[in-house]
This record gives sequence, structure tokens and C-alpha cells, in this order.
Amino acid sequence: MKMKWVASAMMLALSATATAGGLLTNTNQNIVFCRNFAREGAIGIDGVYSNPAGVALLDTGFHLSLNLQSARQTRTVTSTFGPFNLGVENGGNSTKKYEGEANAPLVPSLQLAYNTGKWSFQFGFAVTGGGGKCTFDEGLGSFESNVALLPMLLKDKMGITGYDVDCYMRGRQYYYGFTGGAAYRINDNLSVYGGLRMLYARANYYGYMKNIRVKTSDGTMQNANTYFSSLSTQAAEAAGKAAEAAILYTNAGDETNAAKYTALADEYKAQATQLVGLAYATQDVSLNCDEDGWGVAPIIGVDYKLGNLNLGAKYEFKTSMRLTNVSANSASADNLAQLSRFKDGNKVAEDSPALLTFGGQYEFTPKFRAMLGYHLYFDKDATAYGYRQKLLGGNTMEYLAGMEWDITKRIQASIGGQRTQYDLTDAYMNDMTFNVSSYALGFGAGVKITKRMKLNLSYFQCFYDEYDKETNDYNNLSSLVSQLAGQETANALVTSGQLKGSDHFTRTNYAFGLGLDIDF
Repeated sequence: MKMKWVASAMMLALSATATAGGLLTNTNQNIVFCRNFAREGAIGIDGVYSNPAGVALLDTGFHLSLNLQSARQTRTVTSTFGPFNLGVENGGNSTKKYEGEANAPLVPSLQLAYNTGKWSFQFGFAVTGGGGKCTFDEGLGSFESNVALLPMLLKDKMGITGYDVDCYMRGRQYYYGFTGGAAYRINDNLSVYGGLRMLYARANYYGYMKNIRVKTSDGTMQNANTYFSSLSTQAAEAAGKAAEAAILYTNAGDETNAAKYTALADEYKAQATQLVGLAYATQDVSLNCDEDGWGVAPIIGVDYKLGNLNLGAKYEFKTSMRLTNVSANSASADNLAQLSRFKDGNKVAEDSPALLTFGGQYEFTPKFRAMLGYHLYFDKDATAYGYRQKLLGGNTMEYLAGMEWDITKRIQASIGGQRTQYDLTDAYMNDMTFNVSSYALGFGAGVKITKRMKLNLSYFQCFYDEYDKETNDYNNLSSLVSQLAGQETANALVTSGQLKGSDHFTRTNYAFGLGLDIDF
């Protein structure tokens, strides 16, 4: 029981993202993107990320873009499980809402290019994954459902009628991306790009379940670990006394009473063993694990310009990542198989998936342009710990569109939309690591401060779909029931629908951006 709680608590892939993009990839790496998502075929300094081959078409000299974003996201899971109504803080309700807040108050990025002749030498820095901290102050349903089993299983045997528990979980994750490469303008129409991306990841996962309490038949709340430990001691003492009585009756030749007290001793021993297990399962549990690691992968790109039409494409290869743990629970991880992910010194697979993008821009007039784009994230080919990505139904796709309008020589306005479509499955979705498909809308303006400096302002917001998951074995609790009360009881609870539960998933997300582009 304890093992499952800890494993659940610490699977904080709660990667807090200030994101527009795929499951593991942030594409909002420039403020111009945040006000018009379809930049795959556009020409600009932001192309160091979105269309690096096209940057070769910029004027000779240095081009620099400095960007800051501030983002906030909420993740909401509404969980329904019958035994939740026994929680003393739940007001008799079987449905409970768990909301996590992910804040990224300051997310920086930088793009730099030096164009000379037909060459463009480029460098970029951004937070390409994660980007903040996500906190669930009351834990999640996968935490609480384990504790909720106590009164369900022990009401008749021990008079346990309610429960309470203190839960908390927090995940913090940053993937710092550094790209370097060069584009070459083959002729006035065609440019190509080759480069490398280096990712450095740092993460911290922290959580606890403590002060587990049970409500006894006399209406008082007892610390579960202390309560079950005390009862196990009493049962063990009773077993010893019954065993002594059996010996005395055996020596006296009273086989009837000897058999009676022998059976009683066995019964008390079994009770003591179960109570020891309950005491162990209800100990305070916490984990604090830091992870870091890095990986490198190639990037290639091409840009083709024909009159007023410009087309761009890019392919980022998969970045293989193995993160090394520095964990405060090394001893626990040695003893508990479910904690092996967090064992001190363990290397954890967290690949960043390959990404294919292509798109186009058409200039209807010198002052008005329209863009379309497409992203394909090869998420199923990326290896993550436990191979969760393999549970997806397919890879992630995004469809993007946008427009730009030069209102005056100094002021430019733009707007863009994006559809992110995940191929989710019930097997993939859980309350620790869930995603839902979304629509996003971004808009903003570019204001020329001087001939060589432009200020960019943006706002974008994601509008998320909802996902419902129902199961007759909520959080696979039957395996836990089997450990505590036997497989027969577990099967009976599943068959009767007493372990039935559901989760409803959704999110919110919005971000503000401020950037400065400089040519010199």
C-alpha cells in the first residue's frame, strides 16, 4: 500500500509548461510567434527557431531578438470515487476537484544571426520544455483513493468509518535548449540549413502523504500509523497468551481446549500481521528528487521563395536524454520496486521527440501577409520512463494559421490560431501526467522604435478540450485490496462496482510576451 502511494505521489511528470506545442515541446520561443503561430514559412529573426533556412534572406549584418514571457496554467482533475464520501473534509461527496497551478513568471529566449554574403550563422536559446512549477496543494485523486480504501475495508471488521490525510505534490521542470547552425543561400530562391540542438534538463519532484488519520467507532480521529501499531501489539500479545494457554492444555491432556487456543493464537497472529501491514502502509511518506541530464541532436531545414510565396520546412531529430537522479529517498528506493525511477544515481529516459514542421507565407500586398503551418511531433518514438509514450494512439499534430498587417510604417499587427491534436488513450491518461487537445489564439503588435529596433507585444491563450476516463477498477486499486484483504475480496469489489471511478481532465493556459528585435 505504501509502495503504491509513494510511486503515485512521485510520478510528478507534472512538467509545468509555459507552452504552446506538443506533449514535451515548447514552440513559443519568440514573441512574434506568440502573436502569430504560423511562422514556418515566414522570414524574420524568429526564424532561428521556426524557419532557420529562411534567415539567410535577411539583410547583411547582425540580427538579435530578446524575448520575455510570463505564463500561468491550471490543471484540473475532477475525480469521482464512492469512498471519497467517507473523507471527513469531503462533506459526504464522492466527487472532488483537484486543481494544480503552474506558474512561469519569467521565461526568456534569445535568437541571434550574423549574415554575410550567402551565409547566415545562427544561435538560439530558449526553454524548450517545461518552464515553471506546478503545485497540487491537496494532492490528487490517485493519492486520496488509496486512503479512502481504509474505511471501506475496515468498517465492519474494526469500526473505521472515515479518514483524512495531508497530501501535497509539486513538480518543477526546465529544458534549456541551445541551437547553433548555419544557413546557406544557394540562389535567390533556395536556402538550406544545418545545425545542432543541445538540451540540458533540470527537474525537481517533491511530494508527501502524511498524518493519515482514521475515524473510529467512538467518533474520534486517530493517527492511523499509531492506531494500527498499537492494535498490532495488542494482537501479538493476545496471540502469545493464547499460545501459552494451548501449551498448558496440551500438557494437561485437554486436547479440546488445546485445539481451541491454538486456533485462537493463529487468529491473533493473522490479525497482528495484517495490522503490522496497515501500520507500515500508513506511515508518513515523502520524496525529494532532483534530476538533470543533457542530449544533442541535428536539425535540418530548407526555404524556397517564389515571387510572393515563401515556403519553409524543418526537421528536428529526436534528442535522446538520460537524466541522473539525486534523490533524498535513496534507501526507500533500494527497498521499494515502484520507487526505482527515483533511486539515487539512477538514469531515467526522458527523450525529446523528433519534430517535422512546414508552412508557407503569401504576401497579398506589401502590407498584408497570410500564413499556414503544420507540425508533426513523433511522440510515440520518444522513450520516456515506463514507456508511457507508447500508450498514445498516435503522434501529435498541429495546424496553424496567421495574418500580419503593416498598419503604418511603424506599427504592425498580427493574429494567429493553432489547433493541437493529441491522440490520447485511457491507458495513457492519468491525473499525474495528462494532456488534452486544445485551440490557441494569439495576437499582438510590433512597434518600430527606431529604424533598427522593433518592440514586440503579445498575448495568447489556449482553450482546452475535456477528456473523461471511466473504469471499474479506479487507479488499479484492486491490486492494493488484494494485498490487504485477499484476491477474493478484490474480485468481489470490482464485480459489485465498489471500485468504479472516473476522472475528468481539462486545463487553462495564457501568456503575455514582450520582445525587442535589433538589427546592427
